[in-house]
Amino acid sequence: MSRKVHLQTSVVSVDWLNANSDASNLIVLDCTINKKINNTSQRIPNSRFFDIKQKFSDTSAEFPSMLPSIEQFQNEAQALGINNDSAVVVYDDKGIYSSPRVWWLFKIFGFKNIAVLNGGLPEWLANGFQVEKYSDDVYSYGNFEASFQPELITNFKGIQVYTKRLDTVILDARSRPRFNCFVDEPRAGLRRGTIPNSKNLPYTELLNVNKLKTKKELSEIFNILVKDKTILVFSCGSGITACILALAATQCNFKNLVVYDGSWTEYGTLIK
Repeated sequence: MSRKVHLQTSVVSVDWLNANSDASNLIVLDCTINKKINNTSQRIPNSRFFDIKQKFSDTSAEFPSMLPSIEQFQNEAQALGINNDSAVVVYDDKGIYSSPRVWWLFKIFGFKNIAVLNGGLPEWLANGFQVEKYSDDVYSYGNFEASFQPELITNFKGIQVYTKRLDTVILDARSRPRFNCFVDEPRAGLRRGTIPNSKNLPYTELLNVNKLKTKKELSEIFNILVKDKTILVFSCGSGITACILALAATQCNFKNLVVYDGSWTEYGTLIK
């Protein structure tokens, strides 16, 4: 008899994934950013490559990694064989880096049965679990139907409203040197700067090497910054690592979480 799983949390361990790899509705997505797939590329067995940059971003947008349309996301997710009753686990080759962006994208488009693999491929390998080489896989088209959740994301116009709201804290995931304008932005020509009334929370401070810190450790970090605020807005360079903050805040049971999609790349370019 086939066995299905339902994800009870937004983060799962490599032990959990290994123990549940036979679940009939489980789909594992390799969300490594800018990955070049060839005959030497390693993956967790039966992983499917989720191409953030080319298939799950608006490639016509002025800024990188911008949210795709609901039609694009639904079509590409269906092409990966994702169904409405799938249980999706996402990972990347750094541990916790681009996979939270994919987790957040699925949430934006109304899919909830999804979790990030804590520690990603490095943790999987460190535990001695099997990997395999990529092959030319063909997937049965899925029946996933997207439903846009606009409250989970904001844009240039929206972030300017959030900067003035007394119930909101804006947390920037960039490094402290970037946030404090001590170094240039990696994007050529992009000015240094910060969003008004934002606070710095480098995403690296939420990690123990390549895994998320414990809920207790994360809560201690967030509580110092959030205090009495009821809306948390997350930014970074281009909307990728902001989602690590969103994942960590979700682990701490915070509600009303928003990601600024264009982040500093958009804000620093458009603000006059």
